[in-house]
Amino acid sequence: MKILVCMKQVPQKDAPLKLNEAGTWIREDVSYEVNEPDAFALEEALRQREKHSGEVVVVTAGPARAQQVLREALAKGADRAIHLEGDGLVALDAYNTARAIAAAIKDEKFDLIFTGLQSDDYGYAQTGVILAEILGWPHATIIMQIEKNEGGIRVKRELEAGFFQFVDVPLPAVLTIQSGINKLRYATLIGIKQAKAKPMRKVALEEVQSAIGSNLQKIEKLYIPQKSKNTEFLEGAPAEVAKKLVDRLKNEVRVL
Repeated sequence: MKILVCMKQVPQKDAPLKLNEAGTWIREDVSYEVNEPDAFALEEALRQREKHSGEVVVVTAGPARAQQVLREALAKGADRAIHLEGDGLVALDAYNTARAIAAAIKDEKFDLIFTGLQSDDYGYAQTGVILAEILGWPHATIIMQIEKNEGGIRVKRELEAGFFQFVDVPLPAVLTIQSGINKLRYATLIGIKQAKAKPMRKVALEEVQSAIGSNLQKIEKLYIPQKSKNTEFLEGAPAEVAKKLVDRLKNEVRVL
């Protein structure tokens, strides 16, 4: 089974947000890490390869610093990597990111493509399903379990209110993986050493430029909410104050 895992480098969750001069993105001098849902997608791909043999390929789109995501994936056991490299890739929306990835893998034949359910920075949860539409493949989202069968795969989807749905999906297919589907592994010392010798194909932005159009989504402005504090005293008899407090909590704060 040949599986492609789409991964993204995102700002660390505890990193202080430093916006660029235009207020449209985060500055480069913050710390970055692997997008958490993508880490679970990689782990699931490695487990599927261990069960059914095959190859796990990882791909990311971003500037030179994003290569660290691929190095970590190779150290954990991925077989090879594809890096769509270019500073301009950071500004692409989900549609154009999917088009760029599709163009970069046009000569490959994968059985499955995994993405994380959503990214920790934008949180759009769109790239995987758009990529499936571009490729003309079936897709399923919020995946919590994958089992191979004669006709393809059977997946378990997480729904609302604690419900699940089981769906049979033919191959090839695109799946968006939910965090918590498995337990993440750590890269071993041997894995880190072996990662240095594993192949990494670089694809320049210019090579996929013809597949990219104008962004369909645009961020006008990012800002950090201003903290404010306001103290208000409720006066009157105890019963009257209690009534006012319940009314405020119910109709203004909306916690009751």
